[in-house]
Amino acid sequence: MIKVRELTKSFPLPGGKELLAVDRVTFDVQAGEVYGLLGPNGAGKTTTLRMLLGLLRPTTGDAAVSGFRSSEQPDEVKRRVGLVSANAGLYQYLTPREMLLFFADLYGMSPAAARSELDRLSGLLGLQEYLDRGCANLSTGQKQRVNLARALIHRPPVMLLDEPTLGLDILGSQVINEFIGLLRGEGKAVIVCTHYLDEAERICSRFGLMHRGQIVAEGTLEEIRERTACRSLVDMFLKLSVHGPLLGSAAPPESN
Repeated sequence: MIKVRELTKSFPLPGGKELLAVDRVTFDVQAGEVYGLLGPNGAGKTTTLRMLLGLLRPTTGDAAVSGFRSSEQPDEVKRRVGLVSANAGLYQYLTPREMLLFFADLYGMSPAAARSELDRLSGLLGLQEYLDRGCANLSTGQKQRVNLARALIHRPPVMLLDEPTLGLDILGSQVINEFIGLLRGEGKAVIVCTHYLDEAERICSRFGLMHRGQIVAEGTLEEIRERTACRSLVDMFLKLSVHGPLLGSAAPPESN
């Protein structure tokens, strides 16, 4: 479903130097899998997502979604991806109903299909009570639910979540965690980018730990535990970031 191969991105710096933001990143994510792309701020997570979406052209390497290459067919990639970001906002003068139907129209959905999907998502995410209330008057948690519905309105097979719980309280974070469980149940391929390692440990099925632009360890929680002799992702990451890529992780399997 998602295939990333040797993805690299460097940015020019004054004096002719370069900043290597992403360094030969390779991983796969299959349908029904939640892949945690984890690391501190500045590790290269968001830059990797932007290249996967076709928003940034890689220096070298490539990424693909459902067989469509991000660097060559970015519009096809975007049609198949839903993005949830901590920085995404709502149109304050629209109601959730108006905004969601607007986005459905942008994706080329028929009015009947859009209304049907709106009804389905309203039930799943509990939007019914404030569908016709102005977005400016919604609470933080309600706004986040609308953002989740916006990312799903066109029924994408792939979901990218970039720091989805940043700035949320415990209840808001729980909404996100339940949402990720819903995505897994619907068979979507999901990437979660976060630096909240304890939270990722509960919701992800496989992990890629990023440090200074590289994936320094990859695998399931049990696989990385066995290789590092550490119990938690926090301890694993601290060990790897100090000593470097200790694991020698096998290359991910080829996907169709």
